[in-house]
Amino acid sequence: MLMDNKAADQIPDISDIILAKQRIDRQIRTTPVLSSPQLNDDLGCELWLKCENLQHTGAFKFRGASNAIALLDEEGRPGDVATHSSGNHGAALALAATTRARRAWVVMPENSVKIKVESVRRNGGEVVFCAPNQQAREEGLAKLIAKGCIPVPPYDHAHIICGQGTTVVEMAEQIPGLEIVLAPVGGGGLISGSAIAARALIPNVKVLGAEPEGAADTALSLSRGKRVDHFPVDTIADGLRAIVGVLNFEIIHDNVEKVITVSEKGIVEAMALVWLHFRMLIEPSSATVIAAILASPEYFSGCRVGAIISGGNVDIENLPFKT
Repeated sequence: MLMDNKAADQIPDISDIILAKQRIDRQIRTTPVLSSPQLNDDLGCELWLKCENLQHTGAFKFRGASNAIALLDEEGRPGDVATHSSGNHGAALALAATTRARRAWVVMPENSVKIKVESVRRNGGEVVFCAPNQQAREEGLAKLIAKGCIPVPPYDHAHIICGQGTTVVEMAEQIPGLEIVLAPVGGGGLISGSAIAARALIPNVKVLGAEPEGAADTALSLSRGKRVDHFPVDTIADGLRAIVGVLNFEIIHDNVEKVITVSEKGIVEAMALVWLHFRMLIEPSSATVIAAILASPEYFSGCRVGAIISGGNVDIENLPFKT
């Protein structure tokens, strides 16, 4: 039986991520990587997109949720699970729990994207709405924990980080010679797991993050040298509105070269570019990685770049650009 050798509040290493990959390999999809010569010419780099928008539930989050639920089973801890989420982690946890005969409760902001609320419910989750701020999310989750639910945090948890890191385990095999790994930054689960895996598996790689200017708490934290726990969030990228986690920030601080902040206009332009070149609709959160290349081309010029498209759960009735 596979067992995790790290507690939930300890920084994992590559061996933990490899174990996670073995643990969840039958549940997850190995998502494809795509590149466009025309877009590469425009951007001035060789860009490969890791399409986690094609993962189960439409986002990378299924990796971390699957690992966390599998470990609960291995540890012999039955019962309902609970989390707070803007949608993607909630849907992922709902599916991961349902497939293992558990029920998932998800605290969601009352302004959550409709398609994401529907996805949580469609995958078997129970939705509890709250005010759209971090404190309300955490208070809602605390009430569920008090009723006996097992918490499965969306990002600030070693088991989640390990699951998300499996994305780069695949990328390292799919895209030889990567020079830069680029990931969106919200709570930090994806980029922290990606950074650990990239540093271990890809020689001389640089790990960069992309964050909206309207939710740039991680960039601010790095500039101050310590984690900030409050930021006035205002961004279209709903999946990146959370404050970076404690464990996540520690990993980012030590392993990520820079977090590039991007404008709302840049995010929308990037969504339109992906539609134009790949005919894929991606979330604003995903589009931050393309927006980062547009905003700061000097970091990417002439490089082979692997960018993680974190999700594709977008409201097609309210797109911010014309198709």
